[in-house]
Amino acid sequence: MDQFSLELFLPYRLNRAAEFVGLRFAAHYKARYGMTRPEWRSLAALGSSGRMTAKAVAAHSAMHKTKVSRAVFALEQRRWVKRTRDETDRRQEHLELTSAGHQAYRELIALARDYQSELEALMGQPGVHSLAAGLDAVERVIGQKGSPIDLDDL
Repeated sequence: MDQFSLELFLPYRLNRAAEFVGLRFAAHYKARYGMTRPEWRSLAALGSSGRMTAKAVAAHSAMHKTKVSRAVFALEQRRWVKRTRDETDRRQEHLELTSAGHQAYRELIALARDYQSELEALMGQPGVHSLAAGLDAVERVIGQKGSPIDLDDL
């Protein structure tokens, strides 16, 4: 029987690393703001990109539309997000941060920058450069037409 080591399987390693880094950061914003990951991702998408539809937030943050819907509702309850119905297509709504949402976004970005600096210090510059080069290679494959990785199929 062929040997297979899950610990050496690239998708497993990438997922494990992403989960570790993501959960560690989630602990920071959850402790400070009581936010969930979908709320953070939705707020970050709107803060970095501006006015968007929920469908665009889902695509930007690689989340299912149900998670985005719940996250947006929670952010509305905090008065960080407001909805505006599209005048030309009444079925669509546009989402954008309120002034309180922009303030929360600025605070969370400062928290994210501190966390990134902490990670970079733990990894050291050679590790950061190697990881960045590896991620660049993966992202190039994702961006290629005909790529074996098609995010629309997920």
